[in-house]
Amino acid sequence: MNMDLKIIPTDLLESFKKSIDPALKNDFYALNDSELSIDNFSFYTSVSAVFSSKIEGEPVELDSYIKHKRFGIEYQPDYTRKIDDLYDAYLFAQKNTLNAKNIELAHAQITKHILKKPQQGKVRSSNMYVITKDGKIEYVAATPDKVKSEMQRLYDDLEVLLKSDLSFEESLFYAAMIHLVFVKIHPFDDGNGRTARLIEKWFLAQKLGNNAWFVQSERYYYDYHQTYYNNIRCLGMDYEELNYKEALPFIQMLPNAINYKG
Repeated sequence: MNMDLKIIPTDLLESFKKSIDPALKNDFYALNDSELSIDNFSFYTSVSAVFSSKIEGEPVELDSYIKHKRFGIEYQPDYTRKIDDLYDAYLFAQKNTLNAKNIELAHAQITKHILKKPQQGKVRSSNMYVITKDGKIEYVAATPDKVKSEMQRLYDDLEVLLKSDLSFEESLFYAAMIHLVFVKIHPFDDGNGRTARLIEKWFLAQKLGNNAWFVQSERYYYDYHQTYYNNIRCLGMDYEELNYKEALPFIQMLPNAINYKG
């Protein structure tokens, strides 16, 4: 399929498609909601919110969060409120179209208790570095003068892809690439990883239906978080010098997550 994409690389598409087991599509459409889910509680939304938060270092446990969300058990606010914010952002995504405005609204919800109000849902105006635990710079994101234009290119690609007739394999490929490109731009002051993982699943749901919300991708990424980060890092340390030809290990993680049970 020939599409005029502005920022999402397509060089690896054919290699990716060949790596997908034909049975995976049936596995995806065989996914079901959990019996724990009720009208005002979604088990898999809880899984998404908890494990995406744990990737970022939040100490919450799934069992405790289910007790809090489904059964009304009260914990200290600091233990649950960031996860509650992310849970609500997933609910928002499940009811709304994926586009630039709604991504910014989702980010504002995600960072309700992370960033100050003027920074919520707003593209950053400062330099952004990813720092290791020992204080070393491991990645330099897009510079402030380029962030808005790079995000506009991504939003333009997103619009094209959402209007295109994609196969199951192509939908997986582009969902993972959107995740990766977004993380590499790092458009916000914080909450970029949480937002990227939400957008990946949001796109998949728009293309393949609500079964996407039952994929435990965030849990898979957390359980293999060292591999997840290594696969992001291997593209390079500077936004201006990224090599997306090294992206195959990362984009293959999403299909691996479809049958993952934790």
